[in-house]
Amino acid sequence: MDSSSMNKREPKVDSPFTDADVVVKARLERVEMQMLDKLVEGLGHLGIVTTTNKAQGEVMIQTTKHCWPELKKAIEKMPFEIEFI
Repeated sequence: MDSSSMNKREPKVDSPFTDADVVVKARLERVEMQMLDKLVEGLGHLGIVTTTNKAQGEVMIQTTKHCWPELKKAIEKMPFEIEFI
């Protein structure tokens, strides 16, 4: 490889998806973790719930900035206490 090709940098490409992802951390009772997962799954793929610390009831909710307001309202109406951290 010659020195001219080593100094060339790839142009930065702005993707329309660069700021679309939202990751929300939350905590709830361990016994409610599966229920949260099933209820979010049933909302038409507004988000995905992943357990991050089962012992402490911590989850990560992956969604988009456009879906998060609707998903948050739905989660807050669910029949258990949840703390966004």
